[in-house]
Amino acid sequence: MQLIDLSQEIFPGMPVYKGIPEVRITTHSWHPHEPGQEASPKVSLLALSEHTGTHVDALSHMSADHQRESIENMPLSTFYTEGICLDLSHKGLRELIQPDDLATACRVANQTIIHGDTVLIYTDHYRKHFAGPDWLNGPGLSAEATRWLGERKIAAFGVETMAPGVSGLSNQEVHAICGQLAFTHYENLVNLHLLVGRGRFRFIGFPLKIRGGTGSPVRAVAVVE
Repeated sequence: MQLIDLSQEIFPGMPVYKGIPEVRITTHSWHPHEPGQEASPKVSLLALSEHTGTHVDALSHMSADHQRESIENMPLSTFYTEGICLDLSHKGLRELIQPDDLATACRVANQTIIHGDTVLIYTDHYRKHFAGPDWLNGPGLSAEATRWLGERKIAAFGVETMAPGVSGLSNQEVHAICGQLAFTHYENLVNLHLLVGRGRFRFIGFPLKIRGGTGSPVRAVAVVE
């Protein structure tokens, strides 16, 4: 059994999506120390958005119609599923991923999407562009591809980029369709290249139990047998 960490580190100055608060981590209190000894932090104070780094969106984030479906009310089974990883690394900056792309990736990987799966979409955008000038310009799902996934009754899909769709082209529609079809998505995943060609795995991405939360950072992990 191998555990593959799919999560970004959280640190001050890390890239965040436009309009999301910057991450701040400060020392709240220190360990007692003798004169001449270096003080060391005991408790840190974190200030960050629910949508920081590797995170999952609650259905309440998708639209005002889903306000009761905040993160603490979503079933834990949503975040503990079987998973597959599809190779879409040929897609370029701001290029839309279409249903035919997903179907072809399934055939190439010899995988079938099963009811309740988490489908991870590898584009290699993280390794190529993280924190660079094109980090915000990654490929993303089209509305049609999102609906294609939702019709297969998946629990969630996950992307390396800061948004599941392409900003200004499909991102708002992608969120709305997730709400309509009652499935969610993870953003800012890493290490997906380690899952390509590995077959099925266990995906774990539990959120914090935030009352009324519209999402939550997660420690996303793939368990590969």
